[in-house]
Amino acid sequence: MTEPLVDIEGLKVHFPIRDGLLLNRQVGAVKAVDGVDLQIHSGKTLGLVGESGCGKSTLGRAVLRLAPVTEGRVLFDGTDVASLSGEALRRIRQDMQMVFQDPLASLNPRQSVETILTEPLRAHGIAYDKSNRVAELLDQVGLPRSAAQKYPHEFSGGQRQRIGIARAVALEPRFVIADEPVSALDVSIQAQVLNLLEDLQVQLGLTFLVIAHDLAVVRHVSDEVAVMYLGGIVEQAPADDLYTQPMHPYTVALMSAVPVPDPVVEASRERVLLQGDLPSPANPPSGCRFHTRCPFRQESRCDTERPALRELKPGHRVACHYAEEILAGKITAHAVTPEAAAVG
Repeated sequence: MTEPLVDIEGLKVHFPIRDGLLLNRQVGAVKAVDGVDLQIHSGKTLGLVGESGCGKSTLGRAVLRLAPVTEGRVLFDGTDVASLSGEALRRIRQDMQMVFQDPLASLNPRQSVETILTEPLRAHGIAYDKSNRVAELLDQVGLPRSAAQKYPHEFSGGQRQRIGIARAVALEPRFVIADEPVSALDVSIQAQVLNLLEDLQVQLGLTFLVIAHDLAVVRHVSDEVAVMYLGGIVEQAPADDLYTQPMHPYTVALMSAVPVPDPVVEASRERVLLQGDLPSPANPPSGCRFHTRCPFRQESRCDTERPALRELKPGHRVACHYAEEILAGKITAHAVTPEAAAVG
């Protein structure tokens, strides 16, 4: 396989917690992203899923240096973005753009669509014909050319997200991060926006990182899916493989929560209900981060040793000490004790 376009190695994003009285004294850190390794190949889409608060959006922002990188490397076509600053960082951002979750909050209400779409070109000193380039971008995202003279508040949520997508592709980037691109939209509009992203990927040769909590959305658009829990990746596999045979207990629980549109199947399938709340990223559990909620927990090793991502089958990596034994039925589920759920 060719070298990945984006190669994330040991990425950590820790936000300092400071003393309420002595603000210059750090008393801890929120470990939003804590040792993530990911690869995204050119022309492919990686879906990133997990509960709210697991660090998905922070990871995406850190890749573009919109959040500070505490440790690790983010290699984009061989260049470490985490080490860049100033003009070098500004230049590489021409190839790396983002579609934000809330299109109304991410668009300047005082700017017309024409100004919003040409601002990236002006910022990077790219010569363009205003009317032709704006018309071209509006055509690409399925908006009428008359939209150029209107303002964000004059559009629906789906139309605003199309404007955000048009702004992201205005610079002809190679890599786009879509952070919850349809979560703020009506269900009837979500499929249209997702289809638009797929069409643009084919037309422009884009590589995507799609961040979402909706597993159905990720399956629809992704070639590969990574599952995130409390700042780390617990499973990564080709999309079809992950959805048909999840191997990590957390992924199995997530999949069991996705409704099936067949009432017979829905009534007969087994649900996995997780006990306890997501631990605080300011005080994560030792060992496996999931052990406080895992029904397959083995006290000695799970409590003390953090599992590494291991390849259990080609392209399918899992961060679980006992994944093989669980799949073989050698370790069975048990109730999570209140003491374990309270750890962290």
